[in-house]
Amino acid sequence: MTGGPSRLTRGSAGGFSVPAPARPGILHLGLGNFHRAHQAVYTAAALAQDGGDWGVVGVASRSRAVVDALRAQDLLYTVAQISPAEFSLSLPGVHTDAFVAADQPDRVVAQLADPAIRIVTLTVTENGYSTAAGTGRLDLDDRRVAADLAGGAPRTTIGQLARGLQRRASGGGAPLTVLSCDNLAANGERTAHLVREFLGALPGSEAEEALAYLDRAVAFPSSMVDRIVPATTDLLRDDVAARLGLRDEATVPAEPFTMWAIEDAFAAGRPAWEAGGAVFTDEVDRFELMKVRLLNGTHSLIAYLGALSGESLIAASVARAEIERAARAVIGREYGPSVQLPEGIDGQEYEQQLFQRWGNSALGHRTAQVGTDGSVKLRQRIPGPVIQALGEGRFPHLIALCVAGYLACVAPLPGFEPGPEARAMADAARDGLSLLAASARNGQDLAHRVIVEKQLFGAELAARQDFADRVGELIDTIRCHGVAAAIQEALDASDAEPAEPRKEQVR
Repeated sequence: MTGGPSRLTRGSAGGFSVPAPARPGILHLGLGNFHRAHQAVYTAAALAQDGGDWGVVGVASRSRAVVDALRAQDLLYTVAQISPAEFSLSLPGVHTDAFVAADQPDRVVAQLADPAIRIVTLTVTENGYSTAAGTGRLDLDDRRVAADLAGGAPRTTIGQLARGLQRRASGGGAPLTVLSCDNLAANGERTAHLVREFLGALPGSEAEEALAYLDRAVAFPSSMVDRIVPATTDLLRDDVAARLGLRDEATVPAEPFTMWAIEDAFAAGRPAWEAGGAVFTDEVDRFELMKVRLLNGTHSLIAYLGALSGESLIAASVARAEIERAARAVIGREYGPSVQLPEGIDGQEYEQQLFQRWGNSALGHRTAQVGTDGSVKLRQRIPGPVIQALGEGRFPHLIALCVAGYLACVAPLPGFEPGPEARAMADAARDGLSLLAASARNGQDLAHRVIVEKQLFGAELAARQDFADRVGELIDTIRCHGVAAAIQEALDASDAEPAEPRKEQVR
């Protein structure tokens, strides 16, 4: 960067006053863009209002890029809040250290055992919980889980938590809160179950002390997080440098909207996150389903249909009339009836807000990013609404279209070319699904192999062959006639379905 702006540091912060936190009280696993534009921002607001020992030790899973950038900048970075109407910068400045778990796995366990750490937060994505596709339980057949159970420095998130809690229990058992911030229904309860499954799989009485400690002094509250945070680009780094007069290699883009709903069940205190707008509520389950289904489920539909239509950005995808119609239909007819809104949330206002957020043309949110890891994301989003709709005598044609779009993107049938954005979608299941697609006779054959035989979306949905049939039909329509024809086919079929339950029932 010779001749360019100097690097962002605490001594040179572009006019921002960024005091360093006194001591850490939070360990965060998953030092990606989302954490730095969400939980870190709320923590900065809490520290500004009330102070306290709530600095954050950030742990990246494998990549050194963010850790190296943060260390070179005194652990500072900017959050660029972007919309067509604004571009503003803030510096959270809450991190006290950062390291890479893959490089220092023993340190993760040591930090978990440190009594100064009172909260562990997680943003490791749905894929980071090492669950088996068919059951949702801890995948004991996963070689990484098996290695963690065998001993040595743990490499999986659940293994790290379990081994850290073991050491913490043996070292005095200071109270601790483990707070999942990932898109899993009942994520606190799920995390607790997975940790207990890991401990329960250890030989003999090895886990006895740790299990008793969990019962006595560890809390696993649930939470719902919401903010659209795209990947950082070189163009954004250059823009921030021009505005700030300093080079920030760790800058993060984010939309203006942000939401955090948290179950107020902490074992050893917490920051005043409400200073940043967090809501403490006993309706986290409703916030979770509202977000995972109405926002995330529809977001997936937009991403797959957009990518198949040749669109690289979410905003351009939802600007297409046929995709907007499909998105509104899946919310109103298929996801909406499966959601009970939290007190004070107006459904029509929330839907309008969603389309405004998706239409944020300045944000640059890519269809490939939203469509990545669909094998895990869709497993959290689609089975419940599908089973409910079928049980009420309605067929979820638009959700079937979403699954068809997903398979067309990551496991295209021979002779079908889904386009560059689809090819850019990373998915741990892609190789296996591609093998199934390579020998499939048609879309229905592929859908049955994936949904019924492989049980990619769970055992309950695997039992509904009629759903797999419909997904297969729509795959063939995409392949033979194009995605626009498949959208129209799904919308026409949805128009012919009986009306959804009355809005009063959905609140």
